[in-house]
Amino acid sequence: MKTYNQINEKISSGKAVVLTASEMKEYIEAHGVRKAAKDVDVVTTATFGPMCSSGCFLNFGHSKPKMRITACRLDGVPAYSGIAAVDCYLGATQLRDRDPANSNFPGKFDFGGGYVMEKLVRGEEIELTAYSYGTQDYPLRDLKTKFTIHDLNQAIMVNPRNCYQNYNVATNCSDKRLYTYMGQLEPKMGNLTYCSAGELSPLLNDPLYETIGVGSVVWLAGARGHVFSEGTQHCPTCERTDNDVPAEGAGTLALTADMKKMRPEFVRGCSFVGYGVSLALGIGIPIPVLNERIAKHLGVRDKDIRAQVIDYSTDYPLRTGNVLGTVTYEQLKSEVIEFKGKKITVSSMSSRYKALEICQLLKDDILKGDFLLSQPLAPLPKEQGMKQLTIRK
Repeated sequence: MKTYNQINEKISSGKAVVLTASEMKEYIEAHGVRKAAKDVDVVTTATFGPMCSSGCFLNFGHSKPKMRITACRLDGVPAYSGIAAVDCYLGATQLRDRDPANSNFPGKFDFGGGYVMEKLVRGEEIELTAYSYGTQDYPLRDLKTKFTIHDLNQAIMVNPRNCYQNYNVATNCSDKRLYTYMGQLEPKMGNLTYCSAGELSPLLNDPLYETIGVGSVVWLAGARGHVFSEGTQHCPTCERTDNDVPAEGAGTLALTADMKKMRPEFVRGCSFVGYGVSLALGIGIPIPVLNERIAKHLGVRDKDIRAQVIDYSTDYPLRTGNVLGTVTYEQLKSEVIEFKGKKITVSSMSSRYKALEICQLLKDDILKGDFLLSQPLAPLPKEQGMKQLTIRK
């Protein structure tokens, strides 16, 4: 048994043994779980991919004369201004004004909130257009100016739902092409798409939320951030395999960090033809090896992780609950799999290359003593379902 304090002392003194998720799995296969639990202090996990439930709070500071902003646009993208005078919240999937969307289907969706967030982190100029009804203490009614992230008092990424523990594999059983947030799906099961880093992914290495909880430190696009809550749609009450890994969506995390400290290559706006815009993020989470049970979970391999194949032409949009079958991430990463009697091309919306890079970057930060761990203030819920919206007249 180890404690967070003991591990942090070893990190500070330069004596901690830190492995990436892929290195830990090899170590366990070579030496066994017991020795790995004794020898290794920290394992770095990571993922990189689209995370639609993301956004940021920005504070512009007060103009002269002052203005109580009631509506604003950032490079033409509306941001929510129903908070304090010069604060706003920008969502990753927000479209800019007058975007044709899907009026000429399939729409291109070439700009939106996720792209503004990328530009901010890159230090590029953003145009601010703001409006107000005017008050006696905030008399200014409109303004137009330009700013960069360095001009802001705060730029805080606040993401309600990131790091899905597991996710669907999408396919299309209909006779026409589909345009979805899982990419383009060809007719008659012409392809499969998935979005997970599999055995590198944080919550798949901590399936029972023993180390990742409220207050846990995270590497969010290069900035030191933390988990501030369970993520929206957190649904840990689900089917699990013998090694405790969920066979469906399950857990999520709500994350926050300072955008001024982020690295541009891990904050990328992205578009989905016929669907909309989003934001691709890189996230790393260190897992302390406190005991053998945690070490055992860190040994999970892609062959041990199963995902549900869902038909996005009927079963997904109509929420029938039907599942075509399950496949392992080992199968998915082979790029062509045999499913339902046919060979099908597979593509990933998550970058394994980027996830491996983040694991190594986080490992380097810990080894330098620049990234200490934090014990959770509260655990994530371990038993919780997800309600559906009932449409009432």
